[in-house]
Amino acid sequence: MNESPPPDAPAPPAGNDIDIGRRLRALRISHGLSQRALAKRAGVSNATVSMVEANRVSPSIAALKQILSGFPMGIADFFSGGEPETEKVVFRFEELTEIGSGPISYRQVGANLAGRSLQMLHERYKPGADSGKQMLSHQGEEAGIVIRGRLQLEVAARRYELGPGDAYFFDSRKPHAFKNVGEGELVVVSACTPPSF
Repeated sequence: MNESPPPDAPAPPAGNDIDIGRRLRALRISHGLSQRALAKRAGVSNATVSMVEANRVSPSIAALKQILSGFPMGIADFFSGGEPETEKVVFRFEELTEIGSGPISYRQVGANLAGRSLQMLHERYKPGADSGKQMLSHQGEEAGIVIRGRLQLEVAARRYELGPGDAYFFDSRKPHAFKNVGEGELVVVSACTPPSF
C-alpha cells in the first residue's frame, strides 16, 4: 500500500533553489533576443528584465508571466524545462512540479501541460503573501478549495474571505487576486482550465 504524505507534511522548497535569473537569461539568449527586445515584446521595461536576470528582484508570478509572454512561454514550461509527460497518470507528493518562487509555492500536477486542458495546483502562501500588485486576468475558469488558513479573494473589485472548507469558482477573465490574510500558512488546492501558467 502506498502512503500519501500527511496533510500537515512540511512544505517543499518554494523554488528557492531555482535560479530564475540564469534561466531567464539562457532562454532569452536561446531565442536570440537582447534584453531590450524581450522587454519590448513583453511590454515591460528593460530595467525589469535586467533586474530579474541579475536576481536583484524576485518577480511575482504575474510579473514573470508578463515577461515570458515575450517568447511566448508559460510559467509551467519555464520551471519544468518543457519535457513532455502525456502518459503519466499518478504523481506522488514529491513529484509535483514547483512553478513558483518566493513566498508562494505553486506545486503543479505534471511537469508539462502541452496538449492538456486542465491545470491542478497545490498552493502554499506564507503569511501576508499575495499574487502580486497586478491583478490577474486570463481566458478560462478556475476553482479552488481552502485546505488551511485564511484566503482573501478579490474578483471583479469584490473581496471575499474564505477559511478551511470554503471554495471558489469564477470566470478567470475577471480581474482577480489572492492573499493570505491569516497568521499561519495558507494552503489551497486549485484547478483552472485551460492552464494559465
